[in-house]
Amino acid sequence: MDIDIDFDKIYQMIIEYAPKVLGAILTLVIGFWIANLIAGKVRKALEKKEVDPSLTPFLVSVIGIGLKLLVLLSAASMFGFEVTSFVAIFGALALAIGMALQGNLSHLAAGVLILFFKPFRVGDFIVTNGYSGTVKEIQIFNTFLTTLDNRVIIIPNGEITSNPLENLTANDIRKVPMTFGIGYGDDIDKARSVIQEVVASCDKVLHDQPVDILISSLGDSSVNFAVRPWCKTEDYWAVNFYMHEHIKKAFDKNDIGIPFPQMDVHMHKVADEKEDDREAAE
Repeated sequence: MDIDIDFDKIYQMIIEYAPKVLGAILTLVIGFWIANLIAGKVRKALEKKEVDPSLTPFLVSVIGIGLKLLVLLSAASMFGFEVTSFVAIFGALALAIGMALQGNLSHLAAGVLILFFKPFRVGDFIVTNGYSGTVKEIQIFNTFLTTLDNRVIIIPNGEITSNPLENLTANDIRKVPMTFGIGYGDDIDKARSVIQEVVASCDKVLHDQPVDILISSLGDSSVNFAVRPWCKTEDYWAVNFYMHEHIKKAFDKNDIGIPFPQMDVHMHKVADEKEDDREAAE
């Protein structure tokens, strides 16, 4: 069987498509090389700025994939493919995925913001969404807290960035706010002197900082002192516990009363009173 080969057509096809194929190959090779180069530069820049290690690979991966996708679209356009069609398809897929993962994407974006702007770090003690604890781990979608009684709380990052956040360990030193009440019949100056002695005896109080010992309120049954010494942030609870224990001991030693709620109950013999009323009437 004879096969007629039209070498002219083959030659024309080679002439027509060879430059496009070579151009597409060069575009892919050079484009991917540039994409990897840019991704590497971004990685070094993020590491230099000490961006969280868990965020760096994610950002580098997103940038690398995005650039390589652009290179593929550029190579496809050399063969006459409609790039706008690809963009429309990718846009529709992205919209569908975004609608399906709307909540997770918001937590993802919040996780990126937390890792980049660092309102708190691993090891900080924070209060947010009604929970408090030490930050154990910051992931892309969730933040893990360890409470004082060693429970683990998992909070979605979107809930953290959309609600108030209190970082108790952001500063190196802080005040320890406390309230101590004395009776109205006790000597205010004597009580203040006793409190000052207790503060001076605590070695974890920063004695180079002023201590507030002020009358904060006149309660129903007590005169209340607001006591606020300074300490290192990590010594907060140690100072708090020390002051409460030793203030009580010092007040007892100096005969200073600490008022507490009391209830007086008066009981009457109703039957006897009725009998007395009857006899009086007769």
